Amino acid sequence: MKSVTVSIEVPQAPEQVYDFLDVMAHHERFTNHYLSDWRYDGPGRGIGSRATVTAALGGVKSDVTIDVVEADAPRRIVERNISAGGRRLAHGTYTITALSTGGSRISFTYAWTRAPLAERLFAPAVRAAMRRANRTVMQRLAFELARHVSAAGS
Repeated sequence: MKSVTVSIEVPQAPEQVYDFLDVMAHHERFTNHYLSDWRYDGPGRGIGSRATVTAALGGVKSDVTIDVVEADAPRRIVERNISAGGRRLAHGTYTITALSTGGSRISFTYAWTRAPLAERLFAPAVRAAMRRANRTVMQRLAFELARHVSAAGS
């Protein structure tokens, strides 16, 4: 299946964005509209941090294990996602780019390595649902990032 990419521009510097995204528990704050019941394992940040969540998307619920497998501060974080009883394997990649006007562009790409047959048959609808959910993720991420940076500066 083709990957899905969504992006947003924020006023925070790449280092601030990376520091926020690097903490697995922060992800709950901007994804809890479709990911719930967060259970954490491993270190709180960086490679090896892990969460198991319940995803509810398109009327289907599934447990998903999210592992951080690559980290390149302050530019990139790659997560491996395993779900559907191991029938779905995907990678979520956050890419953070400095803007010439200040701030950062955050892009998130969800790329399937393996997907259940039903998802492959209905790939356009699955991709559209993921794109909608992840656009909301980006908007919520921008809001939570601003709150976090503001609170840290107080």
